[in-house]
Amino acid sequence: MIGILGGTFDPIHLGHLRPALDCLESLRLDQVRFIPLNVAVHRPQPEAPATLRLAMLEAAIAGQPEFVADTRELERPGGSFSYDTIQSLRAELGMQVPICLLVGGDAFRGFLDWYRPREILELAHLVVMHRPGVGRILEPGLRALYAEHGCAGPHALRNRPAGGILFHEVTQVDIASTRIRALMRQGLSPRYLVPDPVFDILREAGLYRPAAGIKAEH
Repeated sequence: MIGILGGTFDPIHLGHLRPALDCLESLRLDQVRFIPLNVAVHRPQPEAPATLRLAMLEAAIAGQPEFVADTRELERPGGSFSYDTIQSLRAELGMQVPICLLVGGDAFRGFLDWYRPREILELAHLVVMHRPGVGRILEPGLRALYAEHGCAGPHALRNRPAGGILFHEVTQVDIASTRIRALMRQGLSPRYLVPDPVFDILREAGLYRPAAGIKAEH
């Protein structure tokens, strides 16, 4: 069973990595593929160039063999749509391998506005990552979708290749890429919000910094 996690990763940080590890271990995934997008369709465009976003991603996951950097969206022109990406994965993996699209609660709330959402569910499961103790408050369209596709537990995902929606508790790490970029624009350090190899790339490449540069580390 394969997990996929998409995003700008601008930059990748511990708030991406820890929930992905939770899903890897508790859902017993064979791997999690991190897929950096090329052209955003539901959010602002990434600030860092694709080469550096990919370099940071590869540095961040280097010590976790089940984590894989997947470049298919960076190599595909035009908007990065999940439907197209999962279709491409299906062509590679076949139709029988369970694929789990890992999304946060905020992303799931907008799922019905995605490109071809019901066709996505024909190709993959949805795993909605949420912090412990948070209830499911869904608008009527999503409630109906969950009533049709909801799963009781991880075992249900393994029994078929696609079509399930599972709400799954993960460690909540309250970090956002926007916050990291804002800190760096203020000349402040993002250390301890990102893995050390990512911090090194940020510092060496001068990403997101004001012209005067980041404050010295103490």
